[in-house]
Amino acid sequence: MSDERNVLQDLQQIVGAEVAVAPDAVSLERHTRDNNICGRKDVGILALVYPRSTGQVSAVLRYCNERGIAVQPQGGLTGLAGGAVPVGPCVVLSLERMRAIKELDVEAGTITVEAGVVMEAVQKAADAAELFFPLDLGGRGSCQIGGNVATNAGGNRVLRYGMARDLVLGIEAVLADGTVIDALRKVIKNNTGYDLRQLFIGSEGTLGVITAVVLRLFPKPRSACTGICAVTDYAAVLDLLRRARSGFGAQLSAYEVMWPDFYQLATLDMGRKPPLPPGSGAYVLIETLGTDPQPDQERYETVIAEAIEAGIVTDAVIAQSQREAIELWALRDSPGEWSNSAHWPQLGFDVSVPTGEIGELAEEIRAELTARWPELIALFFGHVADGNLHVSVRMAGHSVPELDIENAVYGIVARHRGSISAEHGIGSLKIPFLHFSRSEAEIALMRAIKQTMDPKGILNPGKLFN
Repeated sequence: MSDERNVLQDLQQIVGAEVAVAPDAVSLERHTRDNNICGRKDVGILALVYPRSTGQVSAVLRYCNERGIAVQPQGGLTGLAGGAVPVGPCVVLSLERMRAIKELDVEAGTITVEAGVVMEAVQKAADAAELFFPLDLGGRGSCQIGGNVATNAGGNRVLRYGMARDLVLGIEAVLADGTVIDALRKVIKNNTGYDLRQLFIGSEGTLGVITAVVLRLFPKPRSACTGICAVTDYAAVLDLLRRARSGFGAQLSAYEVMWPDFYQLATLDMGRKPPLPPGSGAYVLIETLGTDPQPDQERYETVIAEAIEAGIVTDAVIAQSQREAIELWALRDSPGEWSNSAHWPQLGFDVSVPTGEIGELAEEIRAELTARWPELIALFFGHVADGNLHVSVRMAGHSVPELDIENAVYGIVARHRGSISAEHGIGSLKIPFLHFSRSEAEIALMRAIKQTMDPKGILNPGKLFN
């Protein structure tokens, strides 16, 4: 391995002193944490590199690979599993300066962007062209497309449009040895062997560094209908979902469920007036996106009214303006504000099982936690229609080991043959629990792919598996 003292100097000669810089106190604070964990400042960041081109990324990786120097790729640092947090001496490779929107093709319905482009910038560019980019989550103003793709981000509209992997047509990535894989194709149908783009999507930067992608765009919705419904229990949640799917068809874009403890925190405990009275068994936020505002609104109101008449919905509020819709969505997005509430610090879970089993899963988790640690407070919410449940356990003032809680929750998920990470990835935080969702054979195959593509193990070490 090259003398660590020479790494910065070498990289500055390769890509320039304005691209490769020495870390200082401010940059260490920024580049050693994500939205969930703060890493050690003394991990040994040998250089901070801010490339402006794929060629510079290639040159840096080639240099580091030849010398066995670890590389930590980073995007917007909005992750929740530690996937972008350095765990040892390394060169930090931040893609934040690669922010070019290279092309927007209206006829093909695609947009080609560099990895550092912020999600919200893609959404706005599509909107300006009368098109729609559906991937959306709370960190839209700071998360970067490269990171979204590398972690296979989900978010609020997976039900209709799928996760990040369903929105990527083409990809450009740089392998550990500096080889550039240029697969920036805009075609939907491409049956020419292995789908190499899928190697990089969801691999969390362990197989290559994504530098650009071709994303799918869709016709811009002309109507958006939003409402929140109160129901008695999870059986009613499923009944309402069946009616929503039948009544709205392809227009159904979001079906978000909030258990009563979550609803209490998101409204009264955080100083908001609840749109519906507390005390119901669950609250369901339903969104549809369509093309004809007046008929779409009438259909929305009819479907909800029929659910009320059938006794499935006990009460409902339907937004009559964009402002009211934003206020309803603010309840579901309130976890981003929890650091200022009594429900902090918290231990979060992002798990998935088939939609029909989520109610049972929530009950089993609550029962297990209450039986073993009655002092803990757990909240439940999630993208139920696509099988995703979020669990938040308040840890303030308690000395219960997080590892014990995690093993308890993930053990229950494993009995349902579910996933310990529906959309947040594995990173470094969930490595000890990967076996709950992946067999030994699956993990061995993933290791073999990693060994083939990154034989020296320089790309994002300490992530996905040890």
